[in-house]
Amino acid sequence: MRRLMVLNVVGLTSEMIGPGTPNLLALSQNGFLRPMQTVLPAVTCSVQASMLTGRHPQDHGIVGNGWYDRDLSEVMFWKQSNRLIQSERVYEMARRQAVTHTTAKMFWWFNMYADVAWSVTPRPSYPADGRKIPDIYSEPESLRDELQERLGKFPLFNFWGPTADIKSTAWITDASLDVWKHQRPDLMLVYLPHLDYNLQRLGPSNPAIQQDIAAVDRQAGRLIEEALNSDASVLVVSEYGITETNRPIHLNRILREQGYLRVRREPLGWETLDCGASRAFAVADHQVAHVYVRRPSDVAAIQRMLMNVPGIERVLDRVEQKSFGIAHQRSGDLVVISERDAWFTYYFWQDDALAPDYARTVDIHRKPGYDPVELFIDPELQWPKVRVLKRLIQKKLGFRYYMDVIGLNAEIVRGSHGRLPDASRMESDAPVLICSDKSAERDKLHVCDVQNLILSLQFRS
Repeated sequence: MRRLMVLNVVGLTSEMIGPGTPNLLALSQNGFLRPMQTVLPAVTCSVQASMLTGRHPQDHGIVGNGWYDRDLSEVMFWKQSNRLIQSERVYEMARRQAVTHTTAKMFWWFNMYADVAWSVTPRPSYPADGRKIPDIYSEPESLRDELQERLGKFPLFNFWGPTADIKSTAWITDASLDVWKHQRPDLMLVYLPHLDYNLQRLGPSNPAIQQDIAAVDRQAGRLIEEALNSDASVLVVSEYGITETNRPIHLNRILREQGYLRVRREPLGWETLDCGASRAFAVADHQVAHVYVRRPSDVAAIQRMLMNVPGIERVLDRVEQKSFGIAHQRSGDLVVISERDAWFTYYFWQDDALAPDYARTVDIHRKPGYDPVELFIDPELQWPKVRVLKRLIQKKLGFRYYMDVIGLNAEIVRGSHGRLPDASRMESDAPVLICSDKSAERDKLHVCDVQNLILSLQFRS
């Protein structure tokens, strides 16, 4: 059995590999590189689950970064329990071939309670006074304290939000090197998120992106060097390519205007989405949205109505979902796919004065959909630094505070993902795979092939 390090460099595409990425370029030249076809939706949780199981969302059940729980009448986003995946994972398959096989899962999603020897994932602490305290969750529990004693606290606010940058990826790299050297796992899965940030903020064609590509190459290079020096194989993958966008589509506002969506007016004046009372509403997830329809008799009319909305490419009913590998009980009654330059917001209010309190904050769990506007400080704030400083002082003094610095103008977002890449744009729109071992080269690859490739690299004769 040969050790293997798998690096998930989110947002990386084959056209990014070149002189500006010397470490990734050298790996591809000594081994091989291929763009990969992916699953629908091409979003973090779904793609990672497909890589680890070799199955599509309709088999493993991860139909997006979030979905609607019909029993609870609540939208669940960014849940971390590994038990949500309904298919066998690659590290479980590996242990059937070698009972001594060990895995370290470093910041890949569905990390909590994964059946691996070592795992680390972001897990903030939320005191009752409303604060958010940066922290991580680990298995074994002692690993959390050992890593943070050696490396400092995990920089949670550099992992997502307006201050997201290379610091979080560098910390993950340091932690992964530490585990690789001290625990010596047979398989290590490492998540490097840095490219995700400015590709969505600025768009892939912005010249500044080259600096981000070079920065993540340096961090990946540290891991690649250590793995190769340990006589291990290296696999670099990505989950999706990000495309240039300039058209946000407010599906829930459209459904509300047509009389399908209900809101609740809260006592303090704002509105919240009332999922259980709505005849239909959308769980937006980048360029794909699940539309949940309470009355079967409404489905056909809603499908026809949505197909006439500018920026929507497809609206899949239950039958059509099967051919796209997303027909699962967690999926919406309709799955909506945007055109390449569009994406879906979760916005359901019609007047910004009635937006819920969480809309102007970074709050990935309470928002009933994905919100990339969280990557920006509201450009309409006159003194944003003063407001942030005031909130931080409140936090430091132990008071409740409300970090209301996120805007409500979705047009600020310049990049998105989630739809399947066009066959003619695989170099720019599709995720990539780079392997250190040329003997494992294949002509065509799909993200579902990653599971089999991991096993073949570790257990080849």
